[in-house]
Amino acid sequence: MEIIMSFVIGFLFMAAVYLMLSKSLLRIIIGTGLLSHGAHLLLLTMGGLDGDAPPVVSPGVSNYADPLPQALILTAIVISFGVTAFFLVLAYRSYQELETDNMNLMRGTEDHD
Repeated sequence: MEIIMSFVIGFLFMAAVYLMLSKSLLRIIIGTGLLSHGAHLLLLTMGGLDGDAPPVVSPGVSNYADPLPQALILTAIVISFGVTAFFLVLAYRSYQELETDNMNLMRGTEDHD
């Protein structure tokens, strides 16, 4: 299962980098979202995908799953939601002011591709 997850994580990172290198601001925001999802899956996979053990220690249980990766992923989801919301508001406001989402035109260069 970890092999399949590593391919999915690699595909998410590949798509995120491709989108973040584009000129459109909306594609950059989608790329950062994909990158955060890839990081969440990476943390989950590194924590182990053994679903038989309970995540908490109770009396008489010797085999248990580590709850730290789940807590890290939950925290990262909340942070990435806040960052994505901020990016979307920033993109909306910059589109209102500049009437474009092309990064080259926002920079002031005259490349009209």
